[in-house]
Amino acid sequence: MADLSGGPLSEAALAKINLFLHVTGRRPDGYHKLQSLVVFADIGDTVMAEPSAMLSLSLDGPFGDLLEISDDNLVLRAALALQGRARAGAGAALRLTKRLPVASGIGGGSADAAATLRVLARLWALDLSAAALEDIALSLGADVPVCVGSRPRMMGGIGDELTPAPALPPVWLILANPMRGLETHSVFAARDAEQVSAPVTLPENFNSAADLAAWLRQESRNDLAPAARGILPEITRIEAALTGLPGALYAGMSGSGATCFALFASRNSAVAGAQTLRQAERDWWIEAAEMVG
Repeated sequence: MADLSGGPLSEAALAKINLFLHVTGRRPDGYHKLQSLVVFADIGDTVMAEPSAMLSLSLDGPFGDLLEISDDNLVLRAALALQGRARAGAGAALRLTKRLPVASGIGGGSADAAATLRVLARLWALDLSAAALEDIALSLGADVPVCVGSRPRMMGGIGDELTPAPALPPVWLILANPMRGLETHSVFAARDAEQVSAPVTLPENFNSAADLAAWLRQESRNDLAPAARGILPEITRIEAALTGLPGALYAGMSGSGATCFALFASRNSAVAGAQTLRQAERDWWIEAAEMVG
């Protein structure tokens, strides 16, 4: 039983970026098989947990009012899944500070669920390995296992095959979202079901941000981007705006959209680019951030 006299704990739920996303096939059960290089940015939501006899959730932050506290909420689903797996009898007062746009392709909900698993494992003093948490995470969604560690990984299968990423250089990012959500299932439904990509082989390391950008440009893509652009044509404009920023090395779409990203070699160029883009597009969510790990 957890000690109810303790104070609150918190975990960061970092933004997840798919530097590329290839659909490599489909299993007989209908789940799509993917290959993706996943990285994380040093911005995101926060999940806080405080000892309590019951399980509860409150929401705040810039995007907190866009979520509902219901059985479908990923934070509550993660808490219940961990309770069931560990047979934990304690509750927790959970608070989600939502800073990332909802349904935006950067793993906000998945990162929130993963952060919930981590913070409750600490609060309830559960002796669970990272592999055990990733196993619980997979029951919550394909992107949740990779968010448990929140470090660069190669993701394969249906999100259950996680392997080390190549050595990556320091990279800065600009993330831009038009403040319109895209549901993942709608994007998958709109794509050409017959089109699949062969798995690619990555180098062992990238020596610079420019090196990484050149490989992404020549060898990779986001197989969901054409369908996402068809649903939300503004994605094309976002990618073009990011590509045109001084110092931008590569631009693409993350996950199922609509958030797009651009890579930069320095903090100064990313911060300046974000300021320029905010002045031109005041209705977009725009953030500059460093790639972590």
